[in-house]
Amino acid sequence: MDVKIKTALISVSDKTGVVDFAKKLSDMGVKIISTGGTAKQLAQGGVDVVSVDSVTGFPEMMNGRVKTLHPKIHGALLALRDNKEHAAALKEHSIEPIDLVCVNLYPFEQTVAKPNCDFADAIENIDIGGPSMLRSASKNHKFVTVITNPTQFDPVIEEMQSNNGTVNEDLRKDLARVAFGLTASYDAAISKYLNAKAQVEYPERVSIAITKECELRYGENPHQSAGFYKLSANDEVSVGNAKILPGGKAISFNNLLDVNAAFELVKEFAEPAAIVVKHLNPCGCAVDDDICVAYEKAYLGDVVSAFGSIIALNRKVDKKLAETIMDSYGLFGKANGASGFFAEVIIAPEFDDDAVESIRTMKKWGQNVRLMQTGPIDRTRIDEAEYDVRCIVGGMLLQKRDLFAWEPDKLVYPTKAKPTPEQLEDLRIAWITAKHVKSNTITLVNGRKIVGVGAGQMNRVESGLIAFKQAGDKVKGAAMGSDAFFPFPDNVVNAAKAGVACIVQPGGSVKDDEVIAAADKAGIAMVFTGKRHFKH
Repeated sequence: MDVKIKTALISVSDKTGVVDFAKKLSDMGVKIISTGGTAKQLAQGGVDVVSVDSVTGFPEMMNGRVKTLHPKIHGALLALRDNKEHAAALKEHSIEPIDLVCVNLYPFEQTVAKPNCDFADAIENIDIGGPSMLRSASKNHKFVTVITNPTQFDPVIEEMQSNNGTVNEDLRKDLARVAFGLTASYDAAISKYLNAKAQVEYPERVSIAITKECELRYGENPHQSAGFYKLSANDEVSVGNAKILPGGKAISFNNLLDVNAAFELVKEFAEPAAIVVKHLNPCGCAVDDDICVAYEKAYLGDVVSAFGSIIALNRKVDKKLAETIMDSYGLFGKANGASGFFAEVIIAPEFDDDAVESIRTMKKWGQNVRLMQTGPIDRTRIDEAEYDVRCIVGGMLLQKRDLFAWEPDKLVYPTKAKPTPEQLEDLRIAWITAKHVKSNTITLVNGRKIVGVGAGQMNRVESGLIAFKQAGDKVKGAAMGSDAFFPFPDNVVNAAKAGVACIVQPGGSVKDDEVIAAADKAGIAMVFTGKRHFKH
């Protein structure tokens, strides 16, 4: 059923395009009702406006808190036009039906994101009348059109212009669907804020407000559909807030998972660092005073796995770095066992224009690689309140993010041998990298670069053997990291046989004494961090 728009109520915080929209409605003979600042702006724009208080017979009061919460507004929205009793009530109380509502809500999330926002400001920016009107109009979408976003102006105007001033039922239903999503998201943001203020980590109910950014080609596998949704009002420097530069193939589900793993690791380092990730695990990680050298070292960590990988950098990509990346196979890989090279995604704080040009033109694969720009990394903007969410069938597991990295003041040195400053630096990198590798994890670092990784094995001994094999001769003198303690001395015995010089692990095993004794026997320096980094 098509419904002709005769009366519209417009009350918006985001006034983008609203004057032009109202003019077009008015030109089609639609009566415009409005409130406060919106009414003023429409009138200044030459639109004939009827004030809400002239409709309700009551003035806007209490600093605007009460203006649309009135039977002459909600009766006008909720009345079923084909119901005789409703029609009689409208007539008895002189209520004129409202056919279109255009409302967007007080900017609560934007307000609470401001550094100087206090509790009173936040509470004042909780919209009451707006969500109420949206819910009333959406419930009665059989007769009422509800608009919540300036992007909806044109489709509604086009529909009305081509259909004698009416809006069809399918469009009304779809707009109502979107409106209920908005009010749900709005309430979720308020709930999140109040829970945080009350220091309630795990409240009785949790609603996570996310907004669709795009649909993806498919999920982990082609038979699975997928979409990317963003948390709103989050200004952390992250993959979720990164800008995808023009060119390249569309980003995929697996790309986003991998690039997040890579970027979260590279964010851990203050000095120039480069990360190469494949299937959520780093196959390369290195730091250096020179970002180009850091990239070279990271790539050489595992040139075979680097094929089709994700590259993450914590420094700007200039022309020199771009050319180094694009010619990885020719410069380093061919002589080190690579059969070729290309990257799926390169993510960095910034890309120079000539660097983008080099990436797009030097190699054929450069036309397809996705380039993601995050802006300068600022760890002070990390959202510590954001949940780490894991899904199981029928539910979700929520936990706080693992933000612990390297705390030198809390390290314990239980062995007779103590690490040198150079070894301690390699241990730091091994420990931070182990945090970002699937458990069970063993990492090997030599010369400030990863030389071996054992990831995701059912026992830690096997992870160690994989890492030793991958490192080859580079295991000699390497620093070894373990994401969890050693339940037995076997990992230390194997490390000694391989030539490992020092080890970092959480400690805390009931057999720590035996593990320490094995390290002392081999002359290995061991460091306890006191925390583990399981990553399932």
